[in-house]
Amino acid sequence: MSKFYSRWKKQLIRSKVLSGLYRYPSYFRDWYRYSRMEDAEPIRLRDTYPCLFEKTASTGVDSHYFYQHVWAFEKIVMQNPPFHVDVGSNVDFVGMVSAFTDVQFVDIRPMQVNNLPKLESKYGTILDLPYEDNSIQSISCLHVAEHIGLGRYGDPLDPQGTQKAAAELSRCLAPGGCLYFSLPVGKPRLCFNAHRIHSPEQILDYFKDLKLVEFSGTNDKKEFLRKTGIEQFTDTRYACGMFLFTK
Repeated sequence: MSKFYSRWKKQLIRSKVLSGLYRYPSYFRDWYRYSRMEDAEPIRLRDTYPCLFEKTASTGVDSHYFYQHVWAFEKIVMQNPPFHVDVGSNVDFVGMVSAFTDVQFVDIRPMQVNNLPKLESKYGTILDLPYEDNSIQSISCLHVAEHIGLGRYGDPLDPQGTQKAAAELSRCLAPGGCLYFSLPVGKPRLCFNAHRIHSPEQILDYFKDLKLVEFSGTNDKKEFLRKTGIEQFTDTRYACGMFLFTK
């Protein structure tokens, strides 16, 4: 129990809530200096919006999401499908894909958007997608399947959630079609209720009925490796594996 408590205590100390307290003196100093400048607008307490974490030496990049979006977007553009389905990926990525082709976005939490004629958002679950067998030529599912079955997004608890999601994506993919798939890879473990880490070999087994066309990824050093071997990611802790499959 003491080790468990100690770990949680360290996580709390490292949390943004606590670390933010140390940034407030700088915030109030800037407030005071700005308010005394010539032509400064009045600062009203009710309108304040403290941003405490942006004074960094470089622009922050989430290596998983940034590189996977570039990787998948490049490939979808090259394929130029007349119609694309995305299952639960980042909505910014989905919006960009809809700039050049028709997209259906499927999620248990449909997004509310308007005036985007090439983008349709509809309700659906990755465990029972609203498509016929072998019917979709172009599908993406990026950083989604690792969450399935953990209840994080209101989905039912299921220890086989990721494997079942893979089977459903495989079912819908058309012969000759492309599936762009990514999730955290490395030494297998469960980080409840955030996500699972899978070994690359597990993912190949989950998609054993499909052919791996390409594997790319970002390693623990946040390096983007194109068209690399899965063996380089087997012993990672929290890397991102990007799989291009076809049927």
